[in-house]
Amino acid sequence: MLRPIFAEGRTYTVPPDADDAWVTRMWMLPPPARVVVAVRDGRVVGTAKTGPNQAGPGSHVATASFAVEAGEAGRGTGRALGEHVLALARADGYSAMQFNAVVATNTRAVALNAVVATNTRAVALWHSLGFATVGTVPDAFTLPDGTTTGLHVMHRYL
Repeated sequence: MLRPIFAEGRTYTVPPDADDAWVTRMWMLPPPARVVVAVRDGRVVGTAKTGPNQAGPGSHVATASFAVEAGEAGRGTGRALGEHVLALARADGYSAMQFNAVVATNTRAVALNAVVATNTRAVALWHSLGFATVGTVPDAFTLPDGTTTGLHVMHRYL
C-alpha cells in the first residue's frame, strides 16, 4: 500500500524507487514505536506509525507518519488514523506530538514526518486536529515537476 504513495513523490521524503525492504525498515519501527492500519472491506487502506520524535531528552514528544490510499480521500480514514494515533501517544505518556523536517537517504531509513506544504488536505486535517504550523523549511521538498515547496514543522500538546 505504501509504495504507490511514495512513488508518486508528492507527500513523503522517500526515494520514489524505494524497494519493499527499504519501505519495511522505514515504516515498521521497533518498540516503543507502534504501527496501526485502517481496514475497509478486508483490505488495508491506510496506515500510521508513532513513537518518540527524538532519543533521550526529546523522547517525551511523539511523532507520527500517516499514509492513506488515494481512493480513500474524503472518507474519514485519515482523520480516524489521526485521532487513534493521538490517543495512543497520549496513553503512552507523551506530552506532545511533533511533525518535523527530516532527511532520508537511500541507505538509511529514518522517521519521515514533516508535512509537505502543498499537501493541503493533510495540512487542513492536522490543523483541524489541533496542530499548529510552527515553522516551514523553505524549498526543502522537490515535487515531481522539479519545483520546490516547503516542509511544515507542526506541533500539538497532548
